[in-house]
Amino acid sequence: MARGFLAACGALLLSLEAFAEDTWPFMTLQTAPFLPPQVAVTKSGVTDPGYIFVGPRGNQEQGIAALIYDEDANLIYQGPQEVTANFKVQRLFNENVITFWAGDMMKLGFGYGTVHILDSTYREIYTVKLQQDFVSPDGQPRDSFIDLHESRVTDRNTLLVTAYNVTQHDLTPIGGRPDDFMLDGKFYEIDIATNEIVFSWSILDHLDEIPLEESKQGWGDDVGAQEKPYDAYHINSVELMNDGYIISLRHYWSGYFVHNNGSVLWRLGGEKGKGNFEMDDNAEFSWQHDIRIYNETEESFVLSLFNNANTPTSSIAATTGLTFDVDKVGRTVKTLRLLNDTDDVIHSVSQGSYQLLSEDTGHVIMGYGSIAKVKEFDANNKEVLTVQFGDDNSVASYRGYKCQWKATPFWKPALVAQRTGPDSVLVHMSWNGATEYDNWAIYSLTSADGSDPKFEAKVVRTGFESRIELHGLPGGFLQATARKDEIPLETSDIVLL
Repeated sequence: MARGFLAACGALLLSLEAFAEDTWPFMTLQTAPFLPPQVAVTKSGVTDPGYIFVGPRGNQEQGIAALIYDEDANLIYQGPQEVTANFKVQRLFNENVITFWAGDMMKLGFGYGTVHILDSTYREIYTVKLQQDFVSPDGQPRDSFIDLHESRVTDRNTLLVTAYNVTQHDLTPIGGRPDDFMLDGKFYEIDIATNEIVFSWSILDHLDEIPLEESKQGWGDDVGAQEKPYDAYHINSVELMNDGYIISLRHYWSGYFVHNNGSVLWRLGGEKGKGNFEMDDNAEFSWQHDIRIYNETEESFVLSLFNNANTPTSSIAATTGLTFDVDKVGRTVKTLRLLNDTDDVIHSVSQGSYQLLSEDTGHVIMGYGSIAKVKEFDANNKEVLTVQFGDDNSVASYRGYKCQWKATPFWKPALVAQRTGPDSVLVHMSWNGATEYDNWAIYSLTSADGSDPKFEAKVVRTGFESRIELHGLPGGFLQATARKDEIPLETSDIVLL
């Protein structure tokens, strides 16, 4: 597996070079060299099933990884120590898989990296790369230029990704110079099985449809060099629609529909009077992320988004989740849902996600990006779950999800035995990423070849790491088997006492 994340608006937020002061508690484990953050869980109602998926960064170096927790605050899985984004479960070839982005982070709010796809044993079955002739701010070549913002698997087994290319362009209309550098917002649809590009699109090919002058991103004297190009658009999500794609441009407070032929047919703007739709009074949004489409017909569709309403330098309102009913024929937008925990008002200045868990239950998960929280809301828009994994404005996860997941890792369980006295041994067991076992069977052995095992104890699974103290062991070796009821799933290596 391989290897990233960052904020938006051209600001370096929660960088790897400048970790915040460690005030949040972290787990210490005997069976793994991990130091993941402990999570604080508050549950106030009935929740949908699933695990919490986050990719924290900004606290301390060892806490950076793809992480899965349950609702009882137990760690389920930690991936390699690396910065990740878009860590979640998706469907590929009718199977559940884990997907995540990792790569090199730029100090400008985007990245260059690779999308990794793992099966239910955590084996990497596909590695998706974008190998184009791109220019980066630091001028360095990359093995892959996929950006962190999007890695969406479609129902045609392709992957939608965003990308940023540093490009020289005449920026005199907005106060720049004729030879300044800016970021070209691009997206691609890539065939996962072959890594072939099946569709590509560039904003700079459509300046007549998306004018540079309408960007909300301010111009400054310190931008325009290759090392700090102007980020006019900030594309941060791509979603497949019946006849094309909808993209989210954070710095335009808008979603744009891109037809299959590449033309931009309409704009759904967060400001009244901006775009091709008449918005109701609750439908305004700004600095948004994660536009998603549901139930599309010839006449209408439902759209959801994460409404940041804030940047590192500008605050408009509380961050909310919004769902709209969009009438394509009448060109109107009606607000269906507005999600906001009034007991915990949040201003998320960057990143964030909105995930409809189930159309049957109506539950929604919101990941708050620059605020280290994930919240679940029920069908009545009431907060029923809050999971916090770091201090506010010190720790972030680009998106946060809740996913149902079953996994049996290809690696063995871990076993650590420590003598605590002449006749006693403290034993710790874990199986990173395993979801299906519920108890351990502990065996003593007289030799390292595994012969003549003797059952010593059954230990109920307790969180990530289980433990027991044993006394009077007859053999000099130990082994543990992870089980589902009485069914053995996998056995640890034999360890010497």
